[in-house]
Amino acid sequence: MWKKQPTLEAMQAACASTLVANLGIEFTALGEDFIEARMPVDERTMQPMGLLHGGASAALAETLGGAGAYLSVEEGSVCVGLEINANHIRPAAHGWVIGRATPLHIGKTTQVWQIMIRDAVEHLVCVSRLTVAVLPSIPAHATASASGGKTTGGMRTNPAPFGHAVAGKTEGEPQA
Repeated sequence: MWKKQPTLEAMQAACASTLVANLGIEFTALGEDFIEARMPVDERTMQPMGLLHGGASAALAETLGGAGAYLSVEEGSVCVGLEINANHIRPAAHGWVIGRATPLHIGKTTQVWQIMIRDAVEHLVCVSRLTVAVLPSIPAHATASASGGKTTGGMRTNPAPFGHAVAGKTEGEPQA
C-alpha cells in the first residue's frame, strides 16, 4: 500500500519546529495498512478544565491521516486536507493517547482516512475521519530550495512534512 518507506525517525525529524513537535506527537508504528502516533495529555494539549482538548485530538488525527496519505501516493503528488471531523467519545486527563489511522478509500484524486484515538488502557477517546485531495504535483513556486526557507517571488519555501514543500508568506509580509 505504501509508495514511500521512510523510517519513523525520518518522519519525526521532518516534523521538527511544527505543530506536531509542539504538541509532543511521536510516530510509533507503521504497519502494512496503518500508521500510529502518540500524543501526551499535558499542558500543551489540555483545555482549561484539565482534559484533552478536542482540537488537540483533531490535530493528532490530521497528522496521522495526512502522513498516511502522503506515504500512499507517488513521489511528487501533494495531499491536502479537504475535511476533518471528530467525535469525542470520552475524556482523557493524563498520560498518552494513541492514534491509529487506516485508509477507508485510496483513490487517484481523493483519500478518506479513519483515525481511532485511544487512551493507554485502550478506551476509545475520539473517532475521526479525514478526507484529502490528491493533487498531481507541487506548484513550481512552492518547490523547496537546497538552502530551505528561500524567498522566491514573494513566497517562502520550507521543507514540509515528509519531503513536500510548503509555500507561505515570508516574515513581515502582509497575509493575503
